[in-house]
Amino acid sequence: MTLSRRALLSASLALPLAMPALRRAAADPVARLALLHMNDFHSKHEGTDAGSASCRTDKPCLGGSARLAGAMAMGRRDATTEGRAVLQLDGGDQFMGSLFYTAHKGRAESAVQRVMGTEAMTLGNHEFDNGPAVLADYARTLSFPLLSANLDTSKEPLLAGLVKPYTVIERGGARIGIVGVTTETTPQLSSPGPTLAFKSAAEAVERNIAALRAERPTTIIVLSHLGFAEDQKLAAALPGIDVIVGGHSHTLLANGLPGAESPHPTLVDSPDRAVRIVQAACYGRYLGRLELDLNADGRVAAHAGEVREITPDIAPDEKVAAIVAEYAAPLEAWRRRPVATLAEGLSLQGCREGECAIGNLMAEALLAAEPTAEIAVTNGGGLRAGLPAGTVTWGDVLTVLPFSNTLASLTIRGGALREALENGISKVGENAGRFPQVAGMRFTFDPAAPAGQRVREVQVRLDGRFVPLDPDRAYRVVTNNFMRRGGDGYVSFQKDALEAYDAGPALEDTLVNYLETHPNASWAPDGRVARAS
Repeated sequence: MTLSRRALLSASLALPLAMPALRRAAADPVARLALLHMNDFHSKHEGTDAGSASCRTDKPCLGGSARLAGAMAMGRRDATTEGRAVLQLDGGDQFMGSLFYTAHKGRAESAVQRVMGTEAMTLGNHEFDNGPAVLADYARTLSFPLLSANLDTSKEPLLAGLVKPYTVIERGGARIGIVGVTTETTPQLSSPGPTLAFKSAAEAVERNIAALRAERPTTIIVLSHLGFAEDQKLAAALPGIDVIVGGHSHTLLANGLPGAESPHPTLVDSPDRAVRIVQAACYGRYLGRLELDLNADGRVAAHAGEVREITPDIAPDEKVAAIVAEYAAPLEAWRRRPVATLAEGLSLQGCREGECAIGNLMAEALLAAEPTAEIAVTNGGGLRAGLPAGTVTWGDVLTVLPFSNTLASLTIRGGALREALENGISKVGENAGRFPQVAGMRFTFDPAAPAGQRVREVQVRLDGRFVPLDPDRAYRVVTNNFMRRGGDGYVSFQKDALEAYDAGPALEDTLVNYLETHPNASWAPDGRVARAS
């Protein structure tokens, strides 16, 4: 989608080190607001290093709940000094990504959020990873509303009354309507179960905007867990949206920060106004702040914005640090157990776009664990962190593999396997988790080719040599149970499996066993997955 001229103007006027000046309003605003926003925290309470691996005391640590809370407190103080009311929002995916979630199932996240001052959160797909029961337990502990306008809970009594389509907050003389939406692909990305349905996000937003504006003038914020690309489409298609606070795609929208994909805010023209879109990457490593001057009709008269990186120099919030320490205490003995030593760290960088070392490691571990398998395929999005150089502990492994998935195996013909690979590379460039990391095979692909023709040469290693994939031959494939059941769009692993078994050993046990038995192996990229020249 082509962004408007306003987006280009926003980018050209952005100041990298200071808050950009607000645009001059046509009339005095009736309300002045500061939105503090985060998204896709993924249980990273102790922060991460630059490669998203668990923090170590001998290296600078980025993010972390206590420092993030400290930055939020500073943002609140600054806004109050400037005469602005503050609204603190969360774009979803608090769950899954560290041992804190694996062990405590949302209780640590809830405790931190309550002290941190979260005022509304949309549900991300990972809030459904352990089904409605865990989500319901989490929801009942919160002091703020969980939102998802396109989630149908009518057949799930556990969530009755716990999720709202929107909330209204009166703040600083303004009426703010916050509509939440969750990606419609949640059933393919997570485990919500058969009782929940995810409807059209666009229709849900449109319907709830009408309901909110029918009452009186309202500033509309869409708290979205759809991803940046879908947020832009939503903004361009629907009238009435003032701001989209986004999540899901882990996109950094910032002015003057390395790795930023677009300005903060990014502006897109809708049928009746400019929509401001913001998102703050992931893992609590950034905090976004969007300043708004609002007119009497609820429209934005002026805006400014910045994103702050949560660096080690930010003073941690003592109350939040104490909560993290409390929930960390029972985890220490478990996660400190050493399992391997690595000469070099393995970064998560690039695992959703191409071959990566930690993806090779996981695929080789799967292949070694299933003696009858000829090929291993695993999804890059199933790997949630890198591994550090030096001693690797159980805690590190659990951070890489937080989903409690199991090894799964199936028999599938070559033609259907090629379809699975086509699915795997179909979202290159969109930060999708389905990208295939493989062992026992190699292939080339062209992301610019038409759908169904992106996968080019495919070869399988049989009897020590690589031979072309035979579309009619049945191959034994090892993967994880999430993918085998059709997750991440791998429907061919479900519908075309000639036989299948999902209840293998836990993936973390598989990876630990492989690391222990292959202490000197190398998993550096070797060209097994390559872009066609």
